[in-house]
Amino acid sequence: MRSAAVGVTLLGVGVLAVLTGVLSLGEVGGVADRVWPVLLFVVMITVVTELASEAGLFTVVASRLTRWGLDRAWVLWLLVVALATTSTVFLSLDTTAVLLTPVVVLLSRQVGLPPLPFALTTVWLANTGSLLLPVSNLTNLLAEGRLDLGSPVDFARLMLGPAVAAVVVPSLVLFFVFRRDLLRRYQPREVAHPDDPVLLAASATVVVLLLPALVSGVEVWIPATVAAVVLAGLFAVRRRSVLRFRLVPWELVLLASGLFLVIEAGHALGLTGLLASVAGTGESTVALLQLSGVGTLGANLVNNLPAYLALEPVAESPLRLAALLIGVNAGALLTPWASLATLLWHARLEALDVTISWTRYALLGLLVVPPTVVTAVLLLSAS
Repeated sequence: MRSAAVGVTLLGVGVLAVLTGVLSLGEVGGVADRVWPVLLFVVMITVVTELASEAGLFTVVASRLTRWGLDRAWVLWLLVVALATTSTVFLSLDTTAVLLTPVVVLLSRQVGLPPLPFALTTVWLANTGSLLLPVSNLTNLLAEGRLDLGSPVDFARLMLGPAVAAVVVPSLVLFFVFRRDLLRRYQPREVAHPDDPVLLAASATVVVLLLPALVSGVEVWIPATVAAVVLAGLFAVRRRSVLRFRLVPWELVLLASGLFLVIEAGHALGLTGLLASVAGTGESTVALLQLSGVGTLGANLVNNLPAYLALEPVAESPLRLAALLIGVNAGALLTPWASLATLLWHARLEALDVTISWTRYALLGLLVVPPTVVTAVLLLSAS
């Protein structure tokens, strides 16, 4: 509810900006035209992943991982790294943080391993692994419209080097920090299978078909909407009780809508010029590092979405936009509010009685953010 309250407040500020003449109705309409496909995708992909989770798809996948882990914790952890990365790339960082976190925590407990290394893997890779495709992060979807590269494949081609670095570097840091917990053996255990095999099979089929559709070049809200409607129809027939209003991430929609309006008002009041003085210009390695560093700082001060929106006008080329995305996505690991996914992740951990203080979270973030961001920018510059 806090996100909803903040969103309503920001929308109120946006309305005030219109009433005072800071923003015109035409400018508000321009913002709406740009963001409605993005927000519709977020709503629909959330519905898809929530319903797939209700069908037991993620639990089944996680239980299979324990068999494939060869009784070795580090092998199981590498499989979780692969699953978290795949989930983030194709289904967005919120899916990984919200739906995969309880799965890997329960998985680790079932085989007698400490849950924290697995839980941190989901939240770190949810953020850092969200560079490769437009659908991986809301910031990417916004950037895709400005980049006009032609297709998600072109976006992936630009971001490939940074995306690899943003997965490999955090994984190496995680392994180093938790090497004693990961260099152990475990005993696999059987996990109860979902009650409705029809819903499970249907959810798996829909998700498998959805993944290539999201990178086909069609606007991503279209396949996400089709997938959500199909799954909702199946659940209406077989398990109607699951279809509740809570499936729709309306708090996130309110928050994002308010942020869009307030940042647009800020640009109208001269925010662009102010940020240009600190974000630098040009495409040299130093300039890209400077912009990425400012994006990292902004994300950890105010959240990655407003940081991206504020800095977008000074990232006037594909390379500079890519550097900005590195900062606001892969750099958002120092404060709890740096990304909404992190706050949602922590709420899930508390519900599962897994404890990590924000102080420890920030200190661990200090270990991973500088090498991740710098390595990703260097690979971007060298491409």
